[in-house]
Amino acid sequence: MPTPEHENVRAPLLAFGAPGEAEGWHVVDDAVMGGRSAGALERTAEGTLVFSGRVSLEQGGGFSSVRSGELRASLAGARALRLTCRGDGRRYKLRLYTRRVADGVAYQAPFETVPGEWIERRFEPRDFAPSWRGRPVLDAPPLELGEVLEVGVLISDRQAGPFRLELRSLEGLDR
Repeated sequence: MPTPEHENVRAPLLAFGAPGEAEGWHVVDDAVMGGRSAGALERTAEGTLVFSGRVSLEQGGGFSSVRSGELRASLAGARALRLTCRGDGRRYKLRLYTRRVADGVAYQAPFETVPGEWIERRFEPRDFAPSWRGRPVLDAPPLELGEVLEVGVLISDRQAGPFRLELRSLEGLDR
C-alpha cells in the first residue's frame, strides 16, 4: 500500500511480523461479567495477528477485546497513528491506555472495516474519547500519544455472531 508523502512514518509501534511482537497480548471478553462472548488470538505465518471469535448478547454480554502488554516502543513525538488491518465489515474500536487516567479507562476511536480488504486507518488524538466500561469519562485529560503504554482492539457493535480482524501494524506518524 502506498504511503502518502505528507505522512512521515516512524518505526512501527507494533509490527506483528517481528519476533515476539504478539507476546503479552491477552483477550478480555464479557465473560468477566457473566457474558458468553469468546475471542481468541492467533499469529499467522504471514506475520499478522488475527483477533477472532463470536460475540454473544446473552446474559448481558456483547463484547470481546484484546489488549497488549506494556509497549516496547514509544509514541513520543508522534502526531497521529496508522492502523493497517483486514476485517469482516464490522465496526471495531482502537483503544489506547495511559497512566494519566484510572486503570480501566481507555481512549477509544471507532473504525469500520471492509470485508476481506486491507485498509489503512489514520487516527489523530482528537479521534479518541475516554471511556470506562462503555461509558464516557467526562473529566479525563486530553489524550497525549507520547503517554500511551498499551493498546487494544474492542468489538462491541451490538451484533451477535462471528468476527475476524487481522492486524498487520500500528505506526506512529510525525504529521
